[in-house]
Amino acid sequence: MTKVVADMSVSLDGFVADSANRVDAVFTWYGKPQPEHSPSEPNGEAAAMDLGVIVYGRRTFDVAHGWAGRHPTGAPVVVVTHHVPAGWPRENSTVFFATDGIEAAMDQAGQIAGDKVIALGSPSVIQQCVGLGLVDRIQVKLVPVLLGDGIRLFGTLRTGPIELADPEVTIGNGVTHLYYDVVRTDR
Repeated sequence: MTKVVADMSVSLDGFVADSANRVDAVFTWYGKPQPEHSPSEPNGEAAAMDLGVIVYGRRTFDVAHGWAGRHPTGAPVVVVTHHVPAGWPRENSTVFFATDGIEAAMDQAGQIAGDKVIALGSPSVIQQCVGLGLVDRIQVKLVPVLLGDGIRLFGTLRTGPIELADPEVTIGNGVTHLYYDVVRTDR
């Protein structure tokens, strides 16, 4: 069965990017040597969770310049957007677009992922999917930095409370990995 995992690096004060859309401060841990017991890089963690597809919002796509058509993890990407950007889709690209809303994007992601994990990698996408009850697990890479302002991971979460199980915690170098399963009350 496909699992939906929200996965983001975040500052201690809850931001995934600063007010200028810069993410450098929350991703500096990727370049640091990590202990053996810690997920050391996005590709390694992606492989460990049997990643099938990643769903992002348009802002993330734009900031990442469309990953030049291929995400660094090698996983296909579905971008939730109102309009497909000029010059896309591109030949030999693994970046796809969903223009009919989050539910259509998740349906498309499910078709691509099959039995593998659907990862969510943008705050707006995560917030919408949490609100729809689609998220099975929340993975937070907590970085010891205070940004003070910017884009919040759960800034406009409109549903709640959402109960989470006790966290699994892994300490890294410049990062603490927190893994929370979403408690399902409908099961």
